[in-house]
Amino acid sequence: MPAPDSSYADETGSPAPWPGRAGRARGPRPSRRQVLGAGFGAAAAALAAGCSGGSGPVRRLRLATGPEGGPYNAFGKALAQAVAARGRGLEIVPVSTAASVDNLRQLDEGSVELALAMADAAEDAVLGREPFRRPVPVTALARVYVNYTHLLVPADGPVRSMEALAGRPVAAGAAGSGVQVVAGRLLRAAGLSEGPSAVGERRLGLAASAKALGEGAVDALFWSGGVPTPALSELARELPLRFLPLDGHVSALRARHGPVYTTVTLPAGVYGLTEPVGTVGVGNYLLARADVARSGVRDLLQVVFERWSDLLREVTAGARLEPRFAISTGEVPLHPGAVAYYRSVYG
Repeated sequence: MPAPDSSYADETGSPAPWPGRAGRARGPRPSRRQVLGAGFGAAAAALAAGCSGGSGPVRRLRLATGPEGGPYNAFGKALAQAVAARGRGLEIVPVSTAASVDNLRQLDEGSVELALAMADAAEDAVLGREPFRRPVPVTALARVYVNYTHLLVPADGPVRSMEALAGRPVAAGAAGSGVQVVAGRLLRAAGLSEGPSAVGERRLGLAASAKALGEGAVDALFWSGGVPTPALSELARELPLRFLPLDGHVSALRARHGPVYTTVTLPAGVYGLTEPVGTVGVGNYLLARADVARSGVRDLLQVVFERWSDLLREVTAGARLEPRFAISTGEVPLHPGAVAYYRSVYG
């Protein structure tokens, strides 16, 4: 069992924009402390106005997750089960997707009401940065856990550093995934995305990436997920692996893309590691369209905080969901219903 997730310890989070009419930032914005420290009376009134009680029609919310067998899909299914067990007339319908970027586009299009996405992709969407052509008005409900970026190579192979990947084939995440985003940025930071040193990026999901590495079709595999990731634990039992350190690239990533990237550590013991390996951490957000009812957001967050240990059990070992970090969603504004929930429960 790996050590508890310590990546939260040094993260203060950036204050999010105060939600405007469409969940977009407007005017001067108060700090998260001011948002959550506001009077309980206003929050209680807002909750009362949106409360549907235990009766009435079932409110069905579609949740964009990720590919079958992946951590987002597992989280989505666990959340759907927890909500169903809780009652309250709310139903969560998990939808299999390519993950982060795909999820944000579906949220924008209205084909889903909720989504999971990595923090870097979510901020790109809100700010209208590549690969999004314009700002996407999404809102955050919570930062639910932190992804660890994995870069794996065969232990008996010639690659012992990221720079040694020059010109080699690399599994760099499925198209439309958050893995693709962080892998591409790391490769650019290392000078491996253009020219004669450019790696051959293969757009493969986790299962296909693990198979390709095991068969020698690629020389390295990028992954961003919880620790341990079951598919990688299984691969490590079949093929001795080396995990390359990536923490030396965090400063360059933060300078170019902001504080969504942090330094975290793959602990000794996981995947058979004999010593810790520093790498890049990225938060994961539970997101919603701005037009989702406040009452639905409130009921959903009640389940998330009551059942967080169950929700994270199959996703990342040792992690905790704490309100002071859940509200740290950077440039992605909190949904008004989430603001009211955190005020009412945590003062």
